[in-house]
Amino acid sequence: MTVFITILLSVGCSHSGRYVKIEGYAQGGTYHITYSTIGKDSRKIPASPLYVKQVSDSVLAAIDNSLSGYNKYSTLSRVNANKSLHSDSLLRDMFRRSYSFYKETGGYFDPSAEPLFALWGFGFENNTEVTKEKVDSVLSFIGMDKISFLNDGTVVKKDSRMKLNFNAIAQGYSCDLVSAALEKLGITDYLVEVGMEIFCRGKNPSGKPWSIGIDTPFDGNMEAGASLKDVLMVSDAGVVTSGNYRKFYIREGKKYSHSINPVTGYPVQHNLLSATIIAKDATSADTYATYCMVIGEEKAREFLEARPDLKGYLIYGAQDSMKVYYSPNIKELIRK
Repeated sequence: MTVFITILLSVGCSHSGRYVKIEGYAQGGTYHITYSTIGKDSRKIPASPLYVKQVSDSVLAAIDNSLSGYNKYSTLSRVNANKSLHSDSLLRDMFRRSYSFYKETGGYFDPSAEPLFALWGFGFENNTEVTKEKVDSVLSFIGMDKISFLNDGTVVKKDSRMKLNFNAIAQGYSCDLVSAALEKLGITDYLVEVGMEIFCRGKNPSGKPWSIGIDTPFDGNMEAGASLKDVLMVSDAGVVTSGNYRKFYIREGKKYSHSINPVTGYPVQHNLLSATIIAKDATSADTYATYCMVIGEEKAREFLEARPDLKGYLIYGAQDSMKVYYSPNIKELIRK
């Protein structure tokens, strides 16, 4: 999931007029926050930048300790390994939201597909040679309806091989939780970016909506912002781009992308190169961007046209002849 923030952000804490910029490390990468020190009704925010950073770090550390599949001591890792089947509040909340999206998308968004991600080389473990027999075997024990939580928080799996992977939603979820913490401090104009996924509210330092660039999704484009397709002016929304141009590998001349279709068990093979979704929160934007990348350009168009609460920007076609689909309500956000 990748987006590019056009605002320059510096390490640690820095001041620029009434706005403060904070950076830190989280979830194997970095996070950035830009916020105004003036809140509602022109009142100065009492919290110092150092305290704001401490609050943000605390929220992100709690998420890592609960939901990270790379942290072997996290609640999720212990549940995946069957070392403990007792959950915490964050894992229960994440499962609840993910299950809702799983049902809504007909299983095309499925965090229980971690064994599939691992099989194809995009999970928490190394992959092996993939065969139809292996895919069919894994498909037999994935599905969010095969795992549940008891009232006391105990996780119940129908098959002990089941594992969860929230990578497709966790960074958007992190943006939302950090944003909620900022608002409790009285901060009303801010942009939060975690792992290049965003939630923003209010105005930027220029008094305008926040500028968010959409990268050109050519294979191997690893430098965010080096080649932009468009710039969106956004406020009060989550913004996430999902694409297959940075996470893929080539085997025997064939490209395998990290977008795995949990219904078929195979990496997607279609012409949708990236999907940018703007939603009321970053968790939803993250989920629906992933969903669009799984179902492909035609079905993603149909989905967006039936959802006026979402804004979508799809880049599709061949690498040398890219085309863009704009949902009816997003053109007004494109910077002229």
